[in-house]
Amino acid sequence: MICTITLVSDPQRKPITERLVRVATDAALTAGGELASAPAILSPERAVDLFVSGVDRPALSRALEIDDEFDGVDVAVQPADGRRKKVLVADMDSTMIRNETLDTLAAHLGFGDQVAEITARSMAGELDFLESLRERVALLKGYPAESSMAVVMDAIVHTPGAERAVKTMVRNGALCALVSGGFTFTTSVVHAQLGFQEHHANTLEIGDDGNFTGRLTGDQVGPSTKLDIMKALCARQGVDLDMAAGVGDGANDIPMLRAAGLGVGYYPKPIVRGAAAFRIEHTDMTTLAYFQGYSDEEIAG
Repeated sequence: MICTITLVSDPQRKPITERLVRVATDAALTAGGELASAPAILSPERAVDLFVSGVDRPALSRALEIDDEFDGVDVAVQPADGRRKKVLVADMDSTMIRNETLDTLAAHLGFGDQVAEITARSMAGELDFLESLRERVALLKGYPAESSMAVVMDAIVHTPGAERAVKTMVRNGALCALVSGGFTFTTSVVHAQLGFQEHHANTLEIGDDGNFTGRLTGDQVGPSTKLDIMKALCARQGVDLDMAAGVGDGANDIPMLRAAGLGVGYYPKPIVRGAAAFRIEHTDMTTLAYFQGYSDEEIAG
């Protein structure tokens, strides 16, 4: 089996140099591999693919992870076949956008610290996700909905590289869904802005008086939902889960990240860092495309 080692870095901080490529090559050879072809530059000084055969992938991944030479570099070691995924399920808060929308909403209403603490514990896996979500939503009861949601939408900041990565996958035949434990009032806008074909999230109930009721309405999106949606999208595409990519940062993303062929923790919480086979911790979301072998010329502008 031919494997690909992808190195991605921020060229302003640590450019990918010929020396770094040699160090990675030597590590692959030490792990029992053989060079299969010449390196492929995906982005000058930013991203490169190395191709090796006969390597113990887990051993090589560990060796590169603990090597100080690769501090500041995002590294993926994976089979060369099937790298370009046909499904993407992506978390929204702190993944495809930089915000935690419920925290932003609560801060606007005056109880941000209380909600942010619960959010942090939930994302760290210390609390049941749906129970903690209902607890936080209950605090919204009686507050005006439309003006509060407008404040959140005005604060949204897209993650750098997110639009490029998603649109690149869509252009190459992938089915991409934004699936969030957050809320539909946000995902309904953000998914279209970033190029996703569909979105799934929780819906805040609003009373006849225009205020939040403190409850959710309709189906609720929890950790198992993200995996279920990933399976459904794979079925629609006629592919197995190894042809799916998942990306997220919190404990509620772990089931889908473990199931996906390319499960990526994006600046992950510690519990996710230990569960995700792949991680983006030093660069932006464009790396999701580089990990799939897309070059700058192929990535959506």
